[in-house]
Amino acid sequence: MRSNFQYGANVLVNGIRLHYLRFGGKGQPLVLIPGITSPAVTWNFVAERLGQHFDTYVLDVRGRGLSSSGSEHDYGTDACASDIHGFVTALGLESYHLVGHSMGARFAIRSAAMNDQGLKKMVLVDPPVSGPNRRAYPSKLPWYVDSIKQSINGMTAEDMLKFCPTWTYEQRQLRAEWLHTCYLPAIIETFEEFHTYDIHQFVPEIRVPTLLIVAGKGGVILPEDEEELKQLNSNIEVTHVPNGGHMIPWDDFDGFFAAFNDFLDTRLV
Repeated sequence: MRSNFQYGANVLVNGIRLHYLRFGGKGQPLVLIPGITSPAVTWNFVAERLGQHFDTYVLDVRGRGLSSSGSEHDYGTDACASDIHGFVTALGLESYHLVGHSMGARFAIRSAAMNDQGLKKMVLVDPPVSGPNRRAYPSKLPWYVDSIKQSINGMTAEDMLKFCPTWTYEQRQLRAEWLHTCYLPAIIETFEEFHTYDIHQFVPEIRVPTLLIVAGKGGVILPEDEEELKQLNSNIEVTHVPNGGHMIPWDDFDGFFAAFNDFLDTRLV
């Protein structure tokens, strides 16, 4: 099938360089924010499908991929969330959908509470619901630290097996190629904020229709978490991907898109 990849580019937002990839080029703009150690390029296979229906932009969050990194930058939730609306404004997108996975979903929540001008609908894909006095995030920090340190010195798909044993060769190869672009201090700060930053306080401030996609495997979001989020905001509806772990489209590609149903006013399967 012919690719609908358009181009990659950079834009100055909040004093830093943000890199992004564009797919499709037509229709309602959609901005995709990946997770904690997922440069934009690792979501190409998802963006190809989204690009069939939307003008899709996949962002390299600061400290990942080809966006700005370094000790001089702030990698906290507020700064990264501010980048989302700054990005939308810089590109002149007057209306857009926002899709965030894991860390990206937490940033999406904060961004929507900060400034939802132009935001039409939001999809939160298995966001960590850890925080102060809450259940810890299931993944452990050494998993990220050890794999990134190894990637800095060069890593193969075979090396990646011990970190991602269920992934395909192609998936492991791409992660091994790009993981070194994840700036370790940024990853550590993000992981720590999974446990110290209360994202729930901003859920009641979401004013747009919101879809929560929950992975059936992995234990990031439990039934009681779903109920709490729905009680915090009646705009949230919930759907599940029973065969998906936290990295849902890696585990169940079609199931991931089926979970959207017609929430974004078009079926993606």
